[in-house]
Amino acid sequence: MSTSDETPTGIEAPVGPDQATRDIAEVAAVEVITTAAVHLMSAAAVKCGLAEGDDAEELKDLDEARKLITALAALVVASAPDIGNQHARSLRDGLRSLQLAFREASVIPDAPGEGPGEKYTGSVV
Repeated sequence: MSTSDETPTGIEAPVGPDQATRDIAEVAAVEVITTAAVHLMSAAAVKCGLAEGDDAEELKDLDEARKLITALAALVVASAPDIGNQHARSLRDGLRSLQLAFREASVIPDAPGEGPGEKYTGSVV
């Protein structure tokens, strides 16, 4: 979704709420769901300390990562029946990787079934 449209003169004109609504209406639900999931995954990865660069450790925040992974787990589990096997499998794989990365980054590991999102996915070991 863009915030502006290019006019014939090449000058960008602001997109109004009606245009933005039409733009979002053209996007399939599976695309909206997977895009939201990818954003949650990316943010969780950074918060687990998986970012590239020298500041990865500074960006690490496991409390925030826990919240993001739990939200991702809820989204993935709830939407899996509706988004198709291929999309759901990819999202589940990414979620599991994040859950394992969180467990590895934790100084004091959660009990099995108590990690982020595990109330939705079951224990990840």
